[in-house]
Formats: sequence, structure tokens, C-alpha cells
Amino acid sequence: MDVERIRKDFPILRRTVHGHPLAYLDSAASSQKPTVVLDAERDYYEERNANVHRGVYTLSEEATDAYEKARERMARFVGARDPSEIVFVRGTTEALNLVASGLGHTRLKHGGRVVTTVMEHHSNIVPWHMLRERNGVDLRFVDIDAEGRLRLDDYDREITRGTQVVTLSHVSNVLGTVNPVREVADRAHERGAVLVVDAAQSAPHRPVDVEKLGADFLAFSGHKALGPMGIGVLWGRAELLRELPPFMGGGEMIRAVHTDRVEYADPPTRFEAGTPNVGGAVTLSVALDYLERVGWEEMASHEHTLLSRAVRGFTDRFGDRVRVYGPPVGDGHESVLCFSVRGVHPHDVATILDQEGIAIRSGHHCAQPLMERLEVPALCRASVYLYNTQAEIDRLLEGLEKVQTVFAV
Repeated sequence: MDVERIRKDFPILRRTVHGHPLAYLDSAASSQKPTVVLDAERDYYEERNANVHRGVYTLSEEATDAYEKARERMARFVGARDPSEIVFVRGTTEALNLVASGLGHTRLKHGGRVVTTVMEHHSNIVPWHMLRERNGVDLRFVDIDAEGRLRLDDYDREITRGTQVVTLSHVSNVLGTVNPVREVADRAHERGAVLVVDAAQSAPHRPVDVEKLGADFLAFSGHKALGPMGIGVLWGRAELLRELPPFMGGGEMIRAVHTDRVEYADPPTRFEAGTPNVGGAVTLSVALDYLERVGWEEMASHEHTLLSRAVRGFTDRFGDRVRVYGPPVGDGHESVLCFSVRGVHPHDVATILDQEGIAIRSGHHCAQPLMERLEVPALCRASVYLYNTQAEIDRLLEGLEKVQTVFAV
């Protein structure tokens, strides 16, 4: 993989920060965008911008065609049986809220059980808590072991005949753990539960096949996969989408409205009230094409090299003064590296690194239950992507040397 050639496609990587070249190591929060993606969005708004589905004039028909072709592209990306199983949303958060809200009206009655995990992003915890408060849902959490892997024996205990929903992340946004989704799916389906998958951290890095995963619903965000902000995808099995009531009411999502009744449209239109983010959907298609041209295996190998270099550098330079969380890199661990520096708060680490032009994340990473489980207030997170280099990893290590000097640890 020619990383230097790839980097030329990303204009923002030519920036300097505090007099240093930008080393962007926060792609798990949001990825940067290649020129082809930026151009695609500009082209849409310059050439075919119009509202979709309702117009009979040329511009609207062109916009509708582009939007529905984007839906077909998303269906191919996740291995969906039909494009009608694809719902465009603002991102993973909206998708998971849509599913939780819908299931709360249909399957999840008082006392029904939802099984999630302690490693989830808040987007896959809070909506279920809201159902706990509203419907009296029994919310259970699967624990992790010492390496940050899910305890499958917890699933055997928590998934009972009263369990309606099992939900988990494909890849942890903190630990980088690649979860055994298929094994969990099989356990869920044996008990008659549906499986909801948060693929926000996996879809940008690996092929996602809903049939192989055994998912019933799956969601991901465009902005983490080279696409624009404000666009995301929810995939759901057709028969399950048909069960769900609308998430929002308004234009487009109806078949007919009268003073005494309303008739809702079929999925996916039922869940796309109002004017959709057409430009975002079209542009995300271009982003996925770019990733596939680079190659999933090539990208995974490159990211593994970077993470391994970082872990090796932590050990060689800092010993036990820097602690890495999650499974060993390459053994069910990808894309993110969370760590702590002994005696230094993560925010201080990130602030000093920023002065060196290095962007990492610090905080609880919208995963407070996991922070409580790990008994830490916060962690540092470096996340790599196709445009990062070994030299940037070396700069991260050198920046941590400065952290050690500043705090005299």
C-alpha cells in the first residue's frame, strides 16, 4: 500500500499545527476526507441538488436516481438481500435509537430483557436505559475478561427465554476488541432474541456482511469511513423493519394523511421523514468506493503494522509507565489503541501532544461503564487509518517522551 500516494488525496494532512505537520491519530472519532469525496459533495450541490421523490422535473429526478443508487451501494456494502432494507439516518446514534424506540413499541414490553455489554459506546447503552425507564425493560450487561474480551459464559447466563434483544459493538471504540458477533448471534437466536450490531468502528476498516455476522439490525456512520458528517446507515431484516412503527412523523414517510387517520409508507421510506441528506448519501458511496479500491486486506495489514509499532515502542521506551488496554494487537484487536501514562491525566497527555501537532483523543470516550469497569477516570486513545505513517507513530512516542519530561514521571 502506497501510503504517501494516499496521503496526497487528503488536503487536510498538509496542515501544520503549532508549527508542526499534523499527525492525525483520531480517526475513530471522525476520519479525514479525500479530495474525491470533497469533490463528489460539491458536484452534487452544483449539478443536481433538489429534493427527492416528489419532483417531476429533471433535477429532482436526477437527485432521486442518485439517492436510490446510493441506497443500492449501501446494500452491496453490507451484503443486504434488497436495497429496501437500507434506511438512511444521521449516523449510528440515530440508527440505534430508531431500533430501540421501535422495538420498545413492539417486542420490548414490561420485564422484557435486553442484553448489552460493558464495553458499549453510550449510543448503544442510553437508548436501552430509556426503555428501562419507560417500559420497565430488564437491562443486563455482559462483562469482559482481563484482556478486554467479552465473557461468553455471561451470555450463556444472561440470554434467557425472556430476552428479546441482544446488542453489541462489532469492534470496541476503546479496547479495539473484535467481538465474536456470530457466536453471540447464534446464542441470541436460539432464545428467540434479535441481534443489534453497532458497526461504527468496524465498517471503516473491514468488510461487513450481515448474513455472515448473523445480525438482525446493523448500523454505521459515514463520517468514520471517509464520508461526510450527518449521514449514516441502518440495515434491518425486511420482516423486522416492517414490524417497527415510524420513528418520526412528517413528510415523505406517509402513504396518506387525513384529519381522522394516517397511513404510513412501507420501509425504508417509513423511517426517512423530511428532507434526507441526499448529498451525504451520494458522497458516502464515493467514500466506500475509495476504500474498496485501496483494499481491505492491505489496509488491515497497514493498520496492524502501525499499532504493533506503537505497542512495541511503548514497551521499549516506557516499560510499565505506559499501560495499553485491550487484547494483544493482531489477536482480535484492531484500529484503536487506548493507553494510560502513569501519573499523568489523559487530558494533559493530549494537550502536550497537541503542541507537537499530534492529535489523539482523551477522556471516557462515551464509554463510562467501561471506564468504571477498568477503574480509570479516562484514557488516551490513538486511532490509525489508511493515511497514517510509521513516522507519525514515532512522533507519538517522541511526544510521550516530552510528556514524561514535563511531568518528571
